[in-house]
Amino acid sequence: MILLWGRRRSGHRASFKTEISEANSDMELTIPRHFRCPISLDLMKDPVTLSTGITYDRESIEKWIESGNSTCPVTNQVLRTFDQIPNHTIRRMIQDWCVENRSRGVERIPTPRIPATSREVSEICLKIEEATRRGDQKRCFELVERIKKLGRESERNKRCIVENRAGLVLSSSFEFFSSVSIKDHEYLLRQILSVLVWMLSLGVEGQSKLISAPSIHCMASFLNGEDLSARQNSVLAMKELFASDPKFVNAFAEIEGIEEALVKIIKEQICPTATKASLMVIQHLTSPSSTVSEKITSRFVELGLISLVLEILVGSERSITEKALGVLDRICNWEEGIEKARGHALTMPVLVKKILRVSHLATEISVSVLWKLCKNGDGGGDDQRVEALRLGAFHKLLVVLQVGCGEKTKEKATNLLKLLNQYRGKMDCFDSSMDFKYLKKPL
Repeated sequence: MILLWGRRRSGHRASFKTEISEANSDMELTIPRHFRCPISLDLMKDPVTLSTGITYDRESIEKWIESGNSTCPVTNQVLRTFDQIPNHTIRRMIQDWCVENRSRGVERIPTPRIPATSREVSEICLKIEEATRRGDQKRCFELVERIKKLGRESERNKRCIVENRAGLVLSSSFEFFSSVSIKDHEYLLRQILSVLVWMLSLGVEGQSKLISAPSIHCMASFLNGEDLSARQNSVLAMKELFASDPKFVNAFAEIEGIEEALVKIIKEQICPTATKASLMVIQHLTSPSSTVSEKITSRFVELGLISLVLEILVGSERSITEKALGVLDRICNWEEGIEKARGHALTMPVLVKKILRVSHLATEISVSVLWKLCKNGDGGGDDQRVEALRLGAFHKLLVVLQVGCGEKTKEKATNLLKLLNQYRGKMDCFDSSMDFKYLKKPL
């Protein structure tokens, strides 16, 4: 009991010392009240004053207003205007205080940039339209650079740019200079496309300008070129266009060499973003709703896409794995794709391993591909059933039904179990989590 009491006293003293230390630390680094934002209670980085005379941090008050509030948080007065006037006096005082307390670990806040306004963006857009009409490449490039610089500064600026017709203006400019001469305006067109990529993801209008013949021809030229950035931006633009409206697929499907260009991006692995975008574009191109799906799928099979996808599946992160499985599922909608997949040594081990190992979506797609490879509607699939059973697919499919899945997946898993059950007892199963290094890839 004495030892226990001693420990308690010791623990109490340690706790008391910690509280004193924390209190001293707080006293040393106490932020002056007028330097704190009334909303977040944090040190203001970009102090702005409202019409009520109260100063807030810009980020906090913008969130307050964007949430639908029309009153001042402190005074509760209705705001006559939402204008936010930079409080340079308070900002300088905060910066001076940060410098004075640098030895205590306080970093000086940088001088904030003035955010873009609707008027500023609208004026730039008008100037871009005028420069485009004159065919003034140099002036147009300077203005696009201004838009790009503003967008890089903050997400708020990006939203402001998108909300003020910049997407439509730049799409029109891209179409115009593409129709004049891609070679003579290549650098400008690359810059415009690099800006349009992040605008498209925010829902920009004027997409019809990007599927016009001159624009498609320009993106095709970039896609088949050597500039990595231009190739990446082209495939990102295609991905966003296809996602917004599937009818755009047929317009791009006629591009000569599009299959080779997409396979090349996947093979070279420019970056994960480009790889994912390429896989998504291929999914759209090979969709059953596409009028040229079978023809394009056949070309992808000839280019060795199945081998590339299977190699990606061996060791990629979840997002890429799901998209790669989606491509394999689409390719296996056609007899030529099924035949090629059946002949690859990695197909069954990879598919069985991905069940219940990556995500719910990956499991459903893997079951779908397994069903297409194992069913014998085409007179084949016997070897695949035997291999799937040996790899432990039977037990995994039972678990899939137990943990729950969609109706279509449930139906496919049930049918697969019926097929595999015919071969049970004839061979020993082994775990599908084995390493792939013992498997030989086809030459």
